[in-house]
Formats: sequence, structure tokens, C-alpha cells
Amino acid sequence: MPTSAVDCVQPALHHTRFQLFTPFRWGQWSRLALVGILAAEVHVGGCGFGNMGGRFPQIPHKTGNGFRAIWRLFNGASPFDWLPRTPGQLPHHIGQFVGLILIAVFFLMLVSLAFLYLNSVFRFILFDSVVRRECSISQGWRKWHSGGSRFFLWQIVFQISVWLFFCVVIGAPLALALAAGWATDLRHHVARLIVGVICAAGLLLAFLVIVAVVQVLAKDFLVPIMALEGLDFADGWQRLLVILRREQEGKRFAVYLLLKLVLSIVAGIIFTIIAFIPMLFVAVPAVVAVLAGKAAGLGWNVSTISLAIILGSVLILLLIYLVALVCVPATVFFPAYGLYFFAARYPHLDVLLNPAPAPLPPLSTVPHSPPPFEAPPLPPAAEPVG
Repeated sequence: MPTSAVDCVQPALHHTRFQLFTPFRWGQWSRLALVGILAAEVHVGGCGFGNMGGRFPQIPHKTGNGFRAIWRLFNGASPFDWLPRTPGQLPHHIGQFVGLILIAVFFLMLVSLAFLYLNSVFRFILFDSVVRRECSISQGWRKWHSGGSRFFLWQIVFQISVWLFFCVVIGAPLALALAAGWATDLRHHVARLIVGVICAAGLLLAFLVIVAVVQVLAKDFLVPIMALEGLDFADGWQRLLVILRREQEGKRFAVYLLLKLVLSIVAGIIFTIIAFIPMLFVAVPAVVAVLAGKAAGLGWNVSTISLAIILGSVLILLLIYLVALVCVPATVFFPAYGLYFFAARYPHLDVLLNPAPAPLPPLSTVPHSPPPFEAPPLPPAAEPVG
């Protein structure tokens, strides 16, 4: 059984090839694409969409352009001078804007919680699919929704802890700087501001690294422990920490994390290049439809905007699914890589990934083979007369 992170790459590749291509099954491939989306195991590079010709609300003219605003800050002006100073200057529909913003924030929170719950359950479904080399979403949901609920509680606790710590690391120094008057007189606090920004950036970078490490440990190792022993997240973390404290295991896990980072970067580059094919498959018809609408003289109104939002949402969902389809090998490889690494340290998982061969039956139960065929004896020759 391989014990180092480097030795586990080859078994994970063999596992991926066997599950996906021996033989190739379109049904399993398509189900794994959906599981990869909901389990957040789609390895493509990030892509941003610019402002498609839209305009952001303009800052009132009295602030001037950005350079002038910065110059005013360094000359002792308040960064909030551009805000209206009397209630009469506020737009009469500011309450509507605030209400829409609150509704949008509440809706996004609900959607985020729903996706977080689905992500928690589908982490277990992905684990089960890789271990058994067979993906069944309906059976996996019935089997793992309780374990996913326990993992969902862990993710809620973790997210709240992250935001609280983030507020302490970033919010506390910012509040102290504002209380000290740095925002109203930046020219006399440039050196302190630079030092504070560097320190805050260092703390933020270290904090993000710790968050990423905890997330990887939870996805790759906490989920198998919770799944195979039926533990909650607190007992699962306690079991995982016992394994991490063993001799030399901390260094091996560090090597695993670094190697997985390198492999993720390589996979992200490769599958981002491959993902351009489905991107073109979706983008070209969308561009053709927009040009056809302009040629037909269609303008922007309530109907066309609603139609554009609906079709755009459908195309985005289709694009996500097509990208997930081409990323299925990475969706299987990375969980398999973590499982083969962890199996050498966790016997419950080792039994599933490397089952012992069936013992040979005892000799007493082996049926005796029939004797070899022998020709019947010849009849005796007749004795001579006389």
C-alpha cells in the first residue's frame, strides 16, 4: 500500500481510468458531472465576466475624478465628503433601493445555504461513488443525507468562524485606524498606513492559507471518517487529529497538500483549455441570437429583458454542466488521490479500496476430478484347439 503522496498518484490514475473507461458508460459520466458540480469538484480556472456595456451609478460631480478624490484625501478632506449632507438631498426613492438590496441579500443567503447543504450531501455521494466505482445519485441521497446533514453543520460552524475571525483580523485594525483619525488626515499617517496595510495583508494571507488547508482536510479526510464510522464532525476531527499527530505524519500530510496544489494547478490549466470547446458551443449561438435580434430591430423593453434573463440563465447552466462533463476525469482523480493517501493511515478505508482476496477453499471441499478416461480392456484371445 503506497504511503507517500507521490506514490499515490499512480493508483489514483489507474482508479480513474478503470472507473471511467473500463468500459466507458455515458450514464455514469453524466451523473458524475452533476455530482462534481454540487460537490464543488470541477477543476477549471477562474474566469471573470466584465461589465457588458453597463454603467455603474456615477459619484456626484463635486468629488471630481478618482485622482482628484485621492488628492483631496491626502490634503485632509474626509473620504465621505461626496455624501449628501442634509436629508433633503437624499433621493426620494432611496427606501426602495434599500429594500431591494435587503431582499437581494436575504435571497442570496437562502440560495447559499441551500447550495451549502447540497454540497455537504454530495461530498458523501462523491466519496461513495469513487469508492464503489459506481455513481447513483438517488441511492446515494437516501444513503448519505444524514451524514451530509452532520457535515452541513460543520460547514455552517466553519463559515461563521471564518467571518468572525476575518472581522477581527481586518475590522479591528480598520476601526482603530478610523478612530485615530487616519481617514481624515492621510498625509500625516502615510508611513503608519503603509506598515498597517503590509501587516494586514500578511495576516490575511496566512489566514487564507489556514482556511484552505482546513477545507482540504475536511473534504479529503473528515468526510471518509464521518461516513465509515457514523461520527459527527467533532468526533471526526478528533479522530483525524490523532492520525495527524503520529510520528512523521504531519510532514507527509504537508507534502500531500503541496503536491495536490501543484496537481490542481496543472489540472486547472489543462481542463480550462479543454473547456473552451463547450464555451464556444454555448457562446456562438448566444452571439448569433443577439445579432439576429438587433438585425430584426428588437429593442430593450420589459419583454426582451425578461427573455434575455431567462435564456441567459439557461445558457449559463448549460455551460456549467458542459464544463463539468469535460472535467469528470479530474472530478474522480482528486478524491481518489486523497482516498489512496488516507487509506494507508485509516484501516477502515483500506479495507474498501484494497479488499483482501477470497481465501482458497480447503482441500476437503474441493470436488475430486473424475479419473482420466481409460480404454476398456480387450477381450481375452481364444485358446487354440487341440
